[in-house]
Amino acid sequence: MAVFVSNIVIEQGFDFETTFELEDSNTNLPLNLSGYTINSQIRKTYSSSIFTVVNTNIVGDGTNGIISISLASTITEGIKPGRYVYDVKLTSPGETSITKAVEGSAIVRGGVTR
Repeated sequence: MAVFVSNIVIEQGFDFETTFELEDSNTNLPLNLSGYTINSQIRKTYSSSIFTVVNTNIVGDGTNGIISISLASTITEGIKPGRYVYDVKLTSPGETSITKAVEGSAIVRGGVTR
C-alpha cells in the first residue's frame, strides 16, 4: 500500500474531523480494514517527544476502506498555532504488519472567538 499524503488545516478551539478512503494498491479496490487498529499523532517535528493523540476510527465495518481522524475543540484549543506533522498508522490483525497509511503537514490556525 502506498502512503497517502494529505495536508490538513486545524482551527484552534474548534472541532476537527476528516476522512480518508484507502485503496489496496494492487487491486485499486477499497482496502479491507476488518480487524485492523489505527493510531495517529501530531508532533511539531518528526523527532519531537511531545505529541497530541488524534482520535481515529474505522468507518462502518471496515470493508469500505474509510477511516476518520478527529480532535475535539477542547484538544485543539491547547495546540499552539503553527506547522506540525502527522501520520496515521495501520496495524493488521495479529500485529503481523504495521503500515503508514497517511502522512502530511498539519497547519493549526489561531482562533479568535473564545
